[in-house]
Amino acid sequence: MTGDELIWRIAGGSGDGIDSTSQNFTKALMRTGLDVFTHRHYPSRIRGGHTYVEVRAADHAVKSRGDGYDFLLALGDSFARNPQDGEAYYGNEEVKPLTENLDELREGGVIVYDEGLLDTDEVEDFDERVEENDWHVYPLDLRSLAREHGREIMRNTAGVAATAALIDMDTGIFEELMADTMSGEMLETNVEVLEEAHAAVSEMEFTHDLEVPTGSHDEEQVLLNGSHAVAYGAIDEGCRFIAGYPMTPWTDVFTIMTQHLPSIGGISEQVEDEIAAASLAIGASHAGVKAMSGSSGGGFALMSEPLGLAEMTETPLVLVEAMRAGPSTGMPTKPEQGDLEHILYTSQGDSNRVVFAPGTVAEAYEQSREAFRVAYEYQIPVVIVIDQKLSGELASVPASHFDREPNPDLGSVLSEEEIQEAPHHASGTFNRFRHDPEDGVSPRSIPGQKDGRFLATGNEHTPQGHIEESPDNRVAQVDRRTRKLESIRSDLDEQDHSNQTYYGPEDAEHGIMVWGSQQGSVEEAVDRLNEQGESVKMLGVSDMMPYPKADVTEFLESVDECLVVEMNITAQFRGLTQKELGRFGEKMSSLLKYNGNPFEPAEVVEGFDIQVNGGDEPPTAQTRIEPAAGD
Repeated sequence: MTGDELIWRIAGGSGDGIDSTSQNFTKALMRTGLDVFTHRHYPSRIRGGHTYVEVRAADHAVKSRGDGYDFLLALGDSFARNPQDGEAYYGNEEVKPLTENLDELREGGVIVYDEGLLDTDEVEDFDERVEENDWHVYPLDLRSLAREHGREIMRNTAGVAATAALIDMDTGIFEELMADTMSGEMLETNVEVLEEAHAAVSEMEFTHDLEVPTGSHDEEQVLLNGSHAVAYGAIDEGCRFIAGYPMTPWTDVFTIMTQHLPSIGGISEQVEDEIAAASLAIGASHAGVKAMSGSSGGGFALMSEPLGLAEMTETPLVLVEAMRAGPSTGMPTKPEQGDLEHILYTSQGDSNRVVFAPGTVAEAYEQSREAFRVAYEYQIPVVIVIDQKLSGELASVPASHFDREPNPDLGSVLSEEEIQEAPHHASGTFNRFRHDPEDGVSPRSIPGQKDGRFLATGNEHTPQGHIEESPDNRVAQVDRRTRKLESIRSDLDEQDHSNQTYYGPEDAEHGIMVWGSQQGSVEEAVDRLNEQGESVKMLGVSDMMPYPKADVTEFLESVDECLVVEMNITAQFRGLTQKELGRFGEKMSSLLKYNGNPFEPAEVVEGFDIQVNGGDEPPTAQTRIEPAAGD
């Protein structure tokens, strides 16, 4: 085992506190000076069913989950629905925290399991696999220890203490974390369990060489996931209204906003469905409040009609689409990037919207702020695309990244004085929807402003807002609204930063393109490939619409061939690129994955070796390679 990295996995039943326990363990590692990154896997159930969280910690930057892991803490599933004799439809769920996690445990790894719930005799070929892989197994009756102190759920605390003892980690930092969230008898009891379990395991004879890395940070770190970043970016950019209906994984953004908005004078509304949610956000925005809504795939489909309304009435709106594996209900708690075309083209007619797809937690914050700026400056809906992976994975980010001034500005809104000077109809009516703005943006007024114009209709309309179907007016209005995308593209290109992420040596011969949450895995794969003697660089694209033609053209022209990595079967991002830049079709091939798990860096390395270096063997991972157009 290497001393510069630890990948720890805690497995149990959904509802057993696996997520909260892993968060505390992750915070503890971060506070010791390590960079951290988490990956979580959970079923579509309230309670019961196998779940795990993987925590990767290193003395250097970590950008993705690793390849396999080192340490398994298997707690069993105390809510298992069908443990009887292993004959139920779903098998013996109680023992799945062991049976479902052995394939990815690295050679020489450590297993701690709760023998109060788990029996290795029920795990096929367990002893043989332990010997074959040189695993180091420590059975502990964590359940009984917790029961002695009154609450079985505290076996999580005992398991963390056992982990700390086995990797030579002090328990003081865990006591500090517990004191942040507990008090009184609950805190005292948990500390007793922590100390007792740590002492008991410390007296055991260890056979492994796994240990926790040591590291330090140059500045304060915070632990956030993509949902936190989207929510905090929205708040910092002045969002004070959100409406939504719960749907995994969008619910996390909605919940975080709901927790914070009341304390800063904002409003959160949970409504009956997604049509109402988006419509309320449109109403709030029309009234002069920065507003947002969102959903996941099926719920976003219902937002198609209000999305079109926002586009036609030119009402600023920010929506979040948190993708999950579809179609229909699909796999609600598993990541996939299958909604891109749905997001780009939903709503009837020649509609216009802006779409950002951040690739990291830090980018999710930046591009959420960008989304509100663009939406309110250009009076256009903006969609922020994340997925179950980015929405839920925790990562350490420097606190200074979020040290920025808030921005409550409403964008292209006229003051009452400016309304008087703006173009008016011969009747004296303010021209809310002018034909002539060069950038496509006709400044608006807010209800309540003197001499403003507040008429908004989903029908095509005149500059004053009245319904009008004449050919000349139709062409003028469609052309103007479409010009906004050209103006936005120019605006984004002129910023002092790019939403696209460049990684690797500039003069590399080969390229990998990626979008959204797989960016970190690809960056790590690029590092490994270059260490192996390859010549590879990466472009992570966040601007889905308007598409960054100049950036992508420059990248594709600079490489001999390009592998496009994404989590869907239909190569939707590659298809978008070929639609925008068809002449590069013969340069681009695809590496696809759609089994409900995100890419591991090794899978990207393998895909590159097969496609670019002409390997004859198919991928060993559950990935798929699609050759370039014409091959």
